[in-house]
Amino acid sequence: MRLVSDSSKCSGCKVCQTLCALVHFDENNPKKGALKIEGKFPVPGVYEVTVCNQCGECAAVCPVDAITLHGTTWILDRDTCIGCMACVTACPIGVMMVHPDEEAPIKCDDCGDCVRYCPREAILDADGEVKRMGR
Repeated sequence: MRLVSDSSKCSGCKVCQTLCALVHFDENNPKKGALKIEGKFPVPGVYEVTVCNQCGECAAVCPVDAITLHGTTWILDRDTCIGCMACVTACPIGVMMVHPDEEAPIKCDDCGDCVRYCPREAILDADGEVKRMGR
């Protein structure tokens, strides 16, 4: 799977971030979602969606090898992570998330739920493996 976004379709509803937090942390907290939705204010209704492109820059700087490649996805082992946040600084697109409740950063694991449930299809699987629910 290869996540891509079409920001022109985003309504800023944050279903993707909320679902990500529910799936991975069992919390209704969009601030724990592993993707970024930014309002481009003062323009009403314009949002920019940024998803992890699995470039591996985060893994390259991890001093304890807590981020390893599984297929085409870099996965963060939260138990191995020491919370140094070097990966957050190294992420060229700013999608390694930090939340004060968590000792480790939050990283996309390509689960595809954001693709399945985005009501406006603003997040897609460029490889076509994962489709929106109901399609």
